[in-house]
Amino acid sequence: MTMNLDALYPPIEPHESGELLVGDGHRMYWEVSGNREGKPVVFLHGGPGSGTSAWQRRFFDPEVYRIVLLDQRGCGRSTPHASAPDTDLRFVTTAHLIADIELLRRNLGIERWQVFGGSWGSALALAYAQAHPDAVSELVLRGIFTLRREELEWFYEGGAAALFPDLWEEFLAPIPVLERSHMIEAYHRRLFDPDPAVHEPAAVAWSRWEASTVTLRPDAAQIEAMSDPRTATAFARIENHFFVNRGWWSEGQLIAGVDAIRHIPTVIVQGRHDVCTPMMTAWDLHTAWPEAEFVVVDDAGHSAAEPGIQRALRAATDRFAH
Repeated sequence: MTMNLDALYPPIEPHESGELLVGDGHRMYWEVSGNREGKPVVFLHGGPGSGTSAWQRRFFDPEVYRIVLLDQRGCGRSTPHASAPDTDLRFVTTAHLIADIELLRRNLGIERWQVFGGSWGSALALAYAQAHPDAVSELVLRGIFTLRREELEWFYEGGAAALFPDLWEEFLAPIPVLERSHMIEAYHRRLFDPDPAVHEPAAVAWSRWEASTVTLRPDAAQIEAMSDPRTATAFARIENHFFVNRGWWSEGQLIAGVDAIRHIPTVIVQGRHDVCTPMMTAWDLHTAWPEAEFVVVDDAGHSAAEPGIQRALRAATDRFAH
């Protein structure tokens, strides 16, 4: 994927990596880069189901930070991969992911770390911090997403179609007309059909809808990357699985729970033109948590790769670096 990442630090390679046995037959890929003795930070990727990429190490000053990336259960380099025909996501839940993050923190000998997460990663970061506030030194959150009904209905049940009617037609295409009143459920039936002739076209349509709308201007390389059937299948299945179950949270739970983390220094970065996770959620979080710094990027959509978002996120990590 070709991206302009001039606002970030130069590329680096990990000096340590491995697979953590997290239970239930799952192995979680993790890696560490940057300063071996530096300030710990953990990067929580989006989706859920997207996995991490090398460029995501670059939000952090490698001279200062001990940078931890991980691929959440079922995606990226973690195994088993959710693209497998016989995939079983019973043990891929928010509670499992939180426990995995804690296990990794302890295994790496880290007492407290900065938690950095965007999109689904912001939801997981909030949930993790609320469960383990003493383990979190700061939070850097981007593109706030909490899986409330209105958020899911906006993007997957027709709200965002008002802005992208042409792309919405492609998202509708795999679903018969009589099932289109409940798109997430209709996709669920197809994504978890064991027949690749059924689940692969559905997965590609689901993933292309998201890839086509996450940036202010279309990113052809990102759309192409998300159209790979294996990548798309894992991504779409895991996302849909979490959305059908609403993250296993009660409605509004993450925003209602901010009292547990109000004392943690936090920066919230939100693209003004974010269609995937529109600013209404970031605003609700900001209203409930005015102590957190709230940064609106007026010339950006959802993606962390957009220049204005890059600059705001790097400014946040630089501020927390010492």
